[in-house]
Amino acid sequence: MSIRIPDEEGRLRTYEPRTEPLDLTPGTRFSSRTVFAAAHVVADPFADVSPGTPAAVDWDATLAFRRHLWSHGLGVAEAMDTAQRGMGLDWAGAAELIRRSAAEARAAGGRIVCGVGTDQLPATEFGYPYTLGQIRAAYEEQLALVEEAGAQAVLMASRALAAVAKDRGDYLEVYGHLLRQSSEPVVLHWLGPMFDPALEGYWGSTNLDAAAHTFLEVIAAHPEKVDGIKVSLLDARREIDLRRKLPDGVRCYTGDDFNYPELIAGDEEGFSHALLGIFDPLAALAAQAVRRLDTGDAAGFRTLLDPTVELSRHLFRPPTRFYKTGVVLLAWLSGHQSHFAMLGGLQSVRSLPHLARAYELADGLGLFPDPALAENRMKTLLALYGVTQ
Repeated sequence: MSIRIPDEEGRLRTYEPRTEPLDLTPGTRFSSRTVFAAAHVVADPFADVSPGTPAAVDWDATLAFRRHLWSHGLGVAEAMDTAQRGMGLDWAGAAELIRRSAAEARAAGGRIVCGVGTDQLPATEFGYPYTLGQIRAAYEEQLALVEEAGAQAVLMASRALAAVAKDRGDYLEVYGHLLRQSSEPVVLHWLGPMFDPALEGYWGSTNLDAAAHTFLEVIAAHPEKVDGIKVSLLDARREIDLRRKLPDGVRCYTGDDFNYPELIAGDEEGFSHALLGIFDPLAALAAQAVRRLDTGDAAGFRTLLDPTVELSRHLFRPPTRFYKTGVVLLAWLSGHQSHFAMLGGLQSVRSLPHLARAYELADGLGLFPDPALAENRMKTLLALYGVTQ
């Protein structure tokens, strides 16, 4: 069998899909690294929604995908940007997602962390007309919900705080207050502007060295309340530098979807754990690779995971924030959901050549449990764009 797909120049070419998937079986949690996959949500394709109305989620399919992640030993990072937080999923939807997923985690014995932000304070035509007190209260509301659900909190970067904060002192005040309030250690998340342009200048400066200093100052003041940091700057050297400056007992969770194999493998001075959007489509393969690390086989880990970087860099190419489209495409092609539809219609934001290349790279890695199903579904998508086979 073969399939005709367009290249980046719009020319059709023939691709020969593989016929057998990799042998990737479920397994238990890992012993050498803590690994979370930031999970996507499955939209309800039959809901009658319009722009500006609340998102409609297919809860059965969404929770089934989380059980898939847990079955391979990964933890779930819930209600993060991969779940279209702030790009289709509002706070009311995120709150429901957190409640349902945390309950499912208890039933399945799976590990879960959940995003805490301030997205109940939306931008208006005048920007973000809020005070630091209102921003702090919004964070507190979400932190309380996550803790009541029995999940660990990830303090995400706030668009409202980025807009309102006057200097580094405002970040120190808000985060210091939240860490004093938290009942359990949290994960601090530094999300770069490539993932969300509204976060430019976070931690009080567009100079990343100055921003890192403030970030580390927050941690140093409350090390007992910080389980770890999640760094999403797509800069391996900067992450390593931050990692080496962390207090003892504070972990670094890489969020670098460009350089994750080398960061997780580590060096003579340490390594990163993982909280990654790319581990949503790579879950089974990533789990198998990390189990190599559990046995001390760093070379085997790199042998399995290094070839996946080309796919990840493709999905996360600029505008990086639209990587979710490729993630959902691969979930559909893998049989984890019955359709290729997204909250807010974001399935339309990537070009057909981009989607076709994602299919080709994923197929080449053996990611599809049923290659024939993936091929047939890709042909259906191509046909909608007018490509005949």
